[in-house]
Amino acid sequence: MQIGVAYSEPLKQIWLNIEVPDDATVVAAIEKSGILKMFPHIDIATQKVGIFGRLVKLDAALRAGDRIEIYRPIICDPLTVPRRDSAGDDE
Repeated sequence: MQIGVAYSEPLKQIWLNIEVPDDATVVAAIEKSGILKMFPHIDIATQKVGIFGRLVKLDAALRAGDRIEIYRPIICDPLTVPRRDSAGDDE
């Protein structure tokens, strides 16, 4: 079955479509994708992963068409960062 593996950094994003066995798990697909070689600093033992925005465990089973997302750790406190107004500043 075909699935996707996605990872994003501020200056580089990647989305790989790969073929995996029908009984593949999240961790097996991540390893097969080669993304860990492209981004050696990814630590899937500590970083969170999800499928279509929903957190999952590494041993979660996959379904055809799933998109695995590897999330970067939050490096700032969202309460201390000013909110950006998407409408822009009119003042």
